[in-house]
Amino acid sequence: MCNLYTQSKSVDEVARLFRDLQMPLSFPDDVPNLEPREIAITDRGPIVRADKGGEFDLVVRRWSWPGPGGKPVFNFRSDGREFSSGRCLIVADRFYEFTKPDDAKAKRKHKWRFTLRDAEQFAIAGLWRTDPSVGEAFTMLTTDPGEDIKPYHNRQIVVLPPGDFARWLDPAVPAAELCKPLPAGSLSVEQVC
Repeated sequence: MCNLYTQSKSVDEVARLFRDLQMPLSFPDDVPNLEPREIAITDRGPIVRADKGGEFDLVVRRWSWPGPGGKPVFNFRSDGREFSSGRCLIVADRFYEFTKPDDAKAKRKHKWRFTLRDAEQFAIAGLWRTDPSVGEAFTMLTTDPGEDIKPYHNRQIVVLPPGDFARWLDPAVPAAELCKPLPAGSLSVEQVC
């Protein structure tokens, strides 16, 4: 399951995309310095969420909160669930899956990079919440794998193209309408190691 993703756009590039979508961003914690980087579990990453006034806030929060036994909740099954609160967009431009090598003696897994065709940025459907031990944190929603992911994993994160950003942040839109794989051929894949 996805345990690594990339966000390489500047805050200006992210804000421009949202402005083009008629979703201007505000920065309640001040404008963050978004450095291009890979984001792993427990790292901090940018998310966008709707506030009570209908504005869209970009904040930087921790990826995962502690679950039972202290294990990080970094992925969360969306199957058959509705999310009337806590929806967020996890700002991304790449995500990774790992597969076991064909050679059983090989020590490193194969690393596969996925991007959304015809878009430089996308979002991952997420949920955020406040945890007493780590503060505000987010997790990624998962669904059954689409044709682009099936060869690499038996689950996948919910990838949202820019045209679905506002719909995901609207709790009146049923989660099932968006928590599904994209059509075959929507994602490009490349082996990176």
